[in-house]
Amino acid sequence: MDFRKIAKEVLEIEANELLKADVSGIEKAVDIAYNTKGKLIVTGVGKSGLIGSKIAATLASTGTPSFFLHPTEALHGDLGMITKDDTVLAISYSGESEELVKILPHIKRFDVSLIAMTGDKNSTLAKYADVVLNIHVDKEACPLNVAPTSSTTLTLAMGDALAVCLMKKRNFTKEDFASFHPGGSLGKRLFIKVKDLMKTSFPVADENDSLKEAIIKMTQGKLGHVLFLDNDKIKAVLSDGDLRRAMMSEGFELEKKAINFATKNPKVIKEDVLASDALKFMEDNKIQLLPVVDKNKKVVGVIHIHDLVEAGIK
Repeated sequence: MDFRKIAKEVLEIEANELLKADVSGIEKAVDIAYNTKGKLIVTGVGKSGLIGSKIAATLASTGTPSFFLHPTEALHGDLGMITKDDTVLAISYSGESEELVKILPHIKRFDVSLIAMTGDKNSTLAKYADVVLNIHVDKEACPLNVAPTSSTTLTLAMGDALAVCLMKKRNFTKEDFASFHPGGSLGKRLFIKVKDLMKTSFPVADENDSLKEAIIKMTQGKLGHVLFLDNDKIKAVLSDGDLRRAMMSEGFELEKKAINFATKNPKVIKEDVLASDALKFMEDNKIQLLPVVDKNKKVVGVIHIHDLVEAGIK
């Protein structure tokens, strides 16, 4: 049995159903959802319920307040979650799911708008709806044409289409998206700044310190660097790389002044710079550690490339 061929056929069947989907109701659905003062409440049972949960999550994370309400729970008290300012998005391929049909009169009693996702425009659900998003398919990918496959894929895709249309209408930006996902990689790139990750305790050497004294301070600081400051402003940085180069130079002596081997006027970074920008700057310049300065150019901390990587900055 050629399972690769079977898999390919499944994907082709579902793709074809997506491409010929009827989106005639999308404009009215978008208008209703956009003008909803409360939440867009998604409901459905079985496979439709599972898809509905995902649609609600997508809507909620893209600027449309939303949650999933199971019809059975709604019948036993959770209808109280629906207010007159809400809109209901009800999903049922047949449009006749018993649990869902039972709550439709009660939903309309609240005088809330109802968006239906159904494959039958003449179904009970469609008759109660203010607008129908047609999820009819000619063929399921199931060889028996029974198991919800193409239809559930189209339902999910129609939910995505609704969410994206609403994003466009709201001018929803990546900054808005990140604000709903502060723990995600995008949120970290857009919100975490150098000052959020910098170390405020760091080794400092005096300009008259010998190389031996500076090495001791560098070792105690456990950063592989030691800073030289002048009135809290950076004067030089001695790194372990500088130290290795010093050891290879003629006339190397541990009693010589450490500042003579340090990097003068080193690169610094401002505390309000995004951590992602700091990482790129450090990678481009092959720098392991940067002094962090405030608006007055005074050193307020240091940022090590390892701190950025460990924080998941990309």
